[in-house]
Amino acid sequence: MGKLIAICISEHRGTQKHQVEKATLIENWGIEKDAHGGTWHRQVSLLSLEKIEEFQKKGAQIDFGAFGENLIIEGFDLRTIPVGTKIQIGTTLLELTQIGKECHSHCQIYKTMGDCIMPREGVFAKVITGGTIRPGDQVQLLPLPKDRPFTAAVITLSDKGSTGEREDKSGPLIKDLLQSQGYQVIESLLLPDGRPDLEKHLCRLADQRQVNLILTTGGTGFSQRDTTPEATLAVCDRMANGIAEAIRQYSLTITGRAMLSRAVSGIRRQTLIVNLPGSPKAVKESLDYILPHLGHGLGILRGSEGECGNR
Repeated sequence: MGKLIAICISEHRGTQKHQVEKATLIENWGIEKDAHGGTWHRQVSLLSLEKIEEFQKKGAQIDFGAFGENLIIEGFDLRTIPVGTKIQIGTTLLELTQIGKECHSHCQIYKTMGDCIMPREGVFAKVITGGTIRPGDQVQLLPLPKDRPFTAAVITLSDKGSTGEREDKSGPLIKDLLQSQGYQVIESLLLPDGRPDLEKHLCRLADQRQVNLILTTGGTGFSQRDTTPEATLAVCDRMANGIAEAIRQYSLTITGRAMLSRAVSGIRRQTLIVNLPGSPKAVKESLDYILPHLGHGLGILRGSEGECGNR
């Protein structure tokens, strides 16, 4: 059991949060009157009391809410909790959706101390069950069910698609195919070809959102702008070459041009990343072939399924 130490809100974005005696959590929105509420995945921010106290020992004179956190929780190292974990506070229920965040512009704390803990220690959640919370409420972490759906993200790489010159048909098709197989697609992105943005989002989705599966489409050919494989290789800890090889082998039974694909597949932490072709037809053929076999590997990666070597 943990404990809710303080609640902080800000009525306007860009202003420091201040403490309140109680707050109302609104389902799929966030905290009533807090400017960061909305129908997105970062509705409520949380920070461990212990991390704040460690930072204060460095000489920082800070109030609760100074890091932009909504809820200060005692008793848990929040950063170590898996995404998807349900957090019960009193009668309300949150779901952890993201670990840490990218710092786009250094806050006043960073400028004063040369450091800020929110980007690496803060976590974010969405409201599943609303209600009223108060400092002193008990906080409980609910275990993740082993049979929970796999989460997925879809990234389309297309210069013309990203500027609206061409309709993205492959990305929505991938999303539909994944959802038909029970996957929870939490993000769909349309990016221009090239490495920097793709590498950034692959890292964010794997590290902060802890997505089980990322599927990219496009950027695997011979054009100078086709650098999806290079971006994937750059962020992966280990490769899963068999998946990309299987797609190529199967595709060669349909068209000889499959030999021109440079697609790769690999693993970053507990996330599997697979490059798919760019055309909707090839995307469907590839997914129809590999999706029935991915679940076992994804289960092993997230620890909900055991190895089968001795069966």
